[in-house]
Amino acid sequence: MQTNTVSPDVAKAVQKWQKKPGSLIMALHEIQSRYGYVPREVSMEVAQLMNVPLARIYEVLTFYNYFRIDPPGKHNVSVCLGTACYLKGSASVQTALAQTLSLNKDGTTADGEFHVETVRCVGCCGLAPVVVIDGVTHGKVTPTTVLATIEELKKAQAAQ
Repeated sequence: MQTNTVSPDVAKAVQKWQKKPGSLIMALHEIQSRYGYVPREVSMEVAQLMNVPLARIYEVLTFYNYFRIDPPGKHNVSVCLGTACYLKGSASVQTALAQTLSLNKDGTTADGEFHVETVRCVGCCGLAPVVVIDGVTHGKVTPTTVLATIEELKKAQAAQ
């Protein structure tokens, strides 16, 4: 791949971080904030520009829970399965979401509208069980309340 085929936003992120030791994670954070995930072709560009093996980039991307290598859905749902949330019933919330959205457990719906992921803790244990939908924290949720929120999002989407 030639350097001149690198997209300007990737080149900018890499230039910002490449001279700082241990900066691969920061460059990848910046790229993910731009795209919502780290596309494979962008990973290859980063490897070329930072002179880092592609395998090293994938070690980072797959080790840290924060990074995504697949495109997220339009709406992102994080179900907390930390101890407090789990004890308060978050597993049943997760099951209801998976069944309603036709997912195995985590993943993106076939239409790309919803991406569901389980996380270990969102730091709101007093509100357990907790689900974060599009960056908004919902506490003391039940399968019924979460599915009602999902239906509201679907109706809003259909109205557009």
